[in-house]
Amino acid sequence: MGISQYIKEIGRGKQGARPLDRAQAADLFGQLLDGTVSDLEVGAFCLAMRIKGETPQEMAGFLDATHARLHRVPAAGRAVVVLPSYNGARRLPVLTPLLALLLARQGLPVLIHGAATETSRIAVADVLEPLGIQARETVGPIAPGEAAYLPTHLLHPGLKRLLDVRRVVGLRNSSHSLVKLMNPCDGPAVVVGSYTHPEYAVSMAAVYELMGTTALLLRGTEGEVVADARRLPQMDGFVRGRRVPLEEGRRGTLTDLPGWPQGTDPAATAAYIGDVLDGRQPVPASLQLQVEHILRLAAQA
Repeated sequence: MGISQYIKEIGRGKQGARPLDRAQAADLFGQLLDGTVSDLEVGAFCLAMRIKGETPQEMAGFLDATHARLHRVPAAGRAVVVLPSYNGARRLPVLTPLLALLLARQGLPVLIHGAATETSRIAVADVLEPLGIQARETVGPIAPGEAAYLPTHLLHPGLKRLLDVRRVVGLRNSSHSLVKLMNPCDGPAVVVGSYTHPEYAVSMAAVYELMGTTALLLRGTEGEVVADARRLPQMDGFVRGRRVPLEEGRRGTLTDLPGWPQGTDPAATAAYIGDVLDGRQPVPASLQLQVEHILRLAAQA
């Protein structure tokens, strides 16, 4: 059928565009994921939504279509902690693997999913490899106490194709927001989401509420879902869509961080993570609190 009728609605500019309802958004995004539309239509969608911006109802529809098509991770007995990782490191070390391993140490199954979306950044896979965690080649169960990394194309190749549009046009699109909100698990899960600007905190919270998601939401580190080790950010929880205040946050930046790696070198970051896990360096206070909050949410998922 094509998606031209939807592009006519969303492609009228910032002021003239009209939002889609949830069912329309699901139909539109499903066609994009299935690869039944032309490259020109894909590009038109990505640019139109970039200009207009997604409403929570539209994003919920996009998620409906995605969840119906994902290769789901089987239930693990305990709630799976879902850590999307798509930003990587620009100036600061990628500590998403440290968060994952601290959670796994508490007996939780942990799923990191992601893809490198910018060649100029260090991706989470670059740090996981020296830690001995290789990318999985198939979708399967994750054991309690295990941290696993799944590249996005295993969850759905059409979703990876949408993410890769950025390499052609140079701009993010709706799929980059969606992967930070989706639940790839067939069973209880805690989705950890992060935002870079305050307006995204509002829109992401609205989507969690619509989807009935159990989640932790915070301003992460350069777009990654791990709390910034230099400060304590505000953290909000959601239990099946119901907001639960967790951490008000504190102002200020720490300057004394023992063993903190300088720059983004993957080997240096992995060595620091190993030192923290082995007790040679302390766990950053913000990460310790993040782990404790996720544990509480997992018990209610």
